[in-house]
Amino acid sequence: MSDKSNNYAEYSQFHFYIADYCVFVAMLLLSTGTGIYFGYIRKNVKPVKPTINLETNKHKEPDFGSKAMNEYLLGSRRLKVFPVAMSLIASYISGVTMLGVPSEIYNYGTQYWLIMVSIVLMAVVVSKVYLPVFTTLNVGSSYEYLELRFSSSVRSIASFMFVMDEIFFLPIILYVPAIAFNQVTGVNIYVISGVICVVCVIYTLIGGIKAVVHTDAWQTLVMFIALVVVVILGTIAAGGPGPVFKHASEGGRIIFFNITPSPYERQSFWAVLIGGFFYWTAFNSVNQTMVQRYMSLPSLKKGQQSIIIFTLGVVLFLSVCCFAGLLVFDFYRNCDPLNAGLISNDDQLLPIYVMQTVGHLQGIPGLFIAGVFGAALSSLSVVLNATALVFLQDIVRGSFKVKLSEKATNILVKSVIVLLGAVAMSLIFVLEKLSGILSVATSVTAIAGGTTCGIFTLGMLVPWSNTKGALAGAAAGAVMSGWISFGSQAAIGAGHIGPHKLNVSVSECLVNYTIPVLDYSGESEVFPLYRLSFHWITVIGVLSTLLVGTVTSFLTGPTVVKKMDVELLSPVIHRFLPKECFQPRSVSPDFSRDSTAQTSIHLLANNREQSNDRDRY
Repeated sequence: MSDKSNNYAEYSQFHFYIADYCVFVAMLLLSTGTGIYFGYIRKNVKPVKPTINLETNKHKEPDFGSKAMNEYLLGSRRLKVFPVAMSLIASYISGVTMLGVPSEIYNYGTQYWLIMVSIVLMAVVVSKVYLPVFTTLNVGSSYEYLELRFSSSVRSIASFMFVMDEIFFLPIILYVPAIAFNQVTGVNIYVISGVICVVCVIYTLIGGIKAVVHTDAWQTLVMFIALVVVVILGTIAAGGPGPVFKHASEGGRIIFFNITPSPYERQSFWAVLIGGFFYWTAFNSVNQTMVQRYMSLPSLKKGQQSIIIFTLGVVLFLSVCCFAGLLVFDFYRNCDPLNAGLISNDDQLLPIYVMQTVGHLQGIPGLFIAGVFGAALSSLSVVLNATALVFLQDIVRGSFKVKLSEKATNILVKSVIVLLGAVAMSLIFVLEKLSGILSVATSVTAIAGGTTCGIFTLGMLVPWSNTKGALAGAAAGAVMSGWISFGSQAAIGAGHIGPHKLNVSVSECLVNYTIPVLDYSGESEVFPLYRLSFHWITVIGVLSTLLVGTVTSFLTGPTVVKKMDVELLSPVIHRFLPKECFQPRSVSPDFSRDSTAQTSIHLLANNREQSNDRDRY
């Protein structure tokens, strides 16, 4: 038996040292201190006149009821590019990513690494298709666009979907770092979840968007440094990157071109490339947690710069996470910790790896846990702040048309933040029954994300779409993605669908274990849509919304293209619009059935003009 088997046995001997607790507590204190600084100290400093003028157009600046609330929720649109870009990274890179991605690589191979291509494509589309519309209209909430383009009912539906989506995602954010901390200290999961929640609520409550953004910035650096340190030490212990990739190849983990056309394959070339692009675009283009940060910058150019930095940062961070998954496999290639009983959940793989490889180095486990907690705190604060804004701007003021005083607005926003924290804690009990955090989080988010992105895309890229089409499309997208997502989770919970993990070994474990042989023969009887890879849920949601929305718009009387306000449409389609769209007008869109013929005539005429131009050349 090799010496490494002794490391497996000594796991219980590792624990937090004083240095580890000091690093961890310092992270919590610094988070709280940032909130106090921006909530009390910096708040009383007289602001310096900005050197960059905000982009001017006919649309007024976002109004949240008072200048104080504008500052609290958007920073008066005078934040800097780098901290906002770091906050954008923190919006996506949560503990779900830090623990879920290495687990995904360990169990299913490196095919997921291809997501980097999807992320780069997403950045181009978001910065050129969606962001220009929001900055031109100067919206405070992304869902304000839906009322300008369609109606208040469409805005209300999208905002309610966003709030419900974030409520379901909040406990996942809390649960992940609690798992990691419990793994290395034995502290009760519910106790540590409560600590995370209280700290995050305090600094979000006190400091607003400025505290959230600046705390996110240094928390992003902490979690990146923590992961890089673990990866460097792990690589040195493994003998360098060469042996890591060699053992991963021998274990069947190096997979980049699994081009099977089967939509049931969890990680295939097409699922990751196409599904990943739709998922990342849906989240980063119109989700309020992202748009709020775009709109806290003074111009479109600054917003696009933040997306570039965000993309580079996420690609780098996810690449380190993927390599960490290979390190975990290299260490456990001959003694799978789940089958050996060392862990009870796949998402504990990275924490146990950290403790068994660098746990003897005082301060390193504390740094790693501080990184995981930093990821959780940053994601949680982003959700709390953005959801409070949507509840005020889109639900209270938008849906119910309630006009609140400055004092009432302040009380409402901060009460929502506290309430969301309490709801997140109460829902965390549900997650103990679920395994595979990455797929669960993606599936739940896809329901609202795919549908909402479909509605925005319908409005920005399909000029003849109308309110009835948007409502019908939203219903279709929500039903389809919700049906597939919850149906697949129910099938997994009932044991009708297995995980289809790659092979593992227990040959060097201290005790002889038998890896159970799973029978997948009965899966063919499961409803086909329930067997789809989670990557396809967002794709189906977006395409269902677009298809049904477009067809319904034509059948019920599409908007006359010539009467459209060009600022409500993405600049990428401006070249295809009639010149009448660019003339000043104060006429509302025409939704009569007779407009079907006018729209069709314009489209046919436009096609003929393009054909004639081509014939000339």
